[in-house]
Amino acid sequence: QVQLVESGGGLVQPGGSLRLSCAASASGSIFSMNAMGWYRQAPGKQRELVAFTTSGDSTTYGDSVKGRFTFSRDNAKKTLYLQMNSLRPEDTAVYFCYARIGLSGLLRNYWGQGTQVTVSS
Repeated sequence: QVQLVESGGGLVQPGGSLRLSCAASASGSIFSMNAMGWYRQAPGKQRELVAFTTSGDSTTYGDSVKGRFTFSRDNAKKTLYLQMNSLRPEDTAVYFCYARIGLSGLLRNYWGQGTQVTVSS
């Protein structure tokens, strides 16, 4: 069974930074990740793109986070990261990691459970 486990959320003051992590696992099975990224959802709003990439391609960022957030990944650790700098109150949301994973010949979309980020003074 595939799991995406997020960590790193919390409360931060405006202008501060946080780093989110998302570790993928599949009960010891070998799997591939050919698309991955981060999305967020604020109360009363639709889920929106934060950062998205496919293997070997450049990363697409949401307009509101360009220049402030940086997506990265450690392929060996099967872990995704989101470095968030210059945080603003409007960045407050639940952040979800996403991955399209190939396992046992099947390709499926998976989501993490979400981690709360609150930007407030």
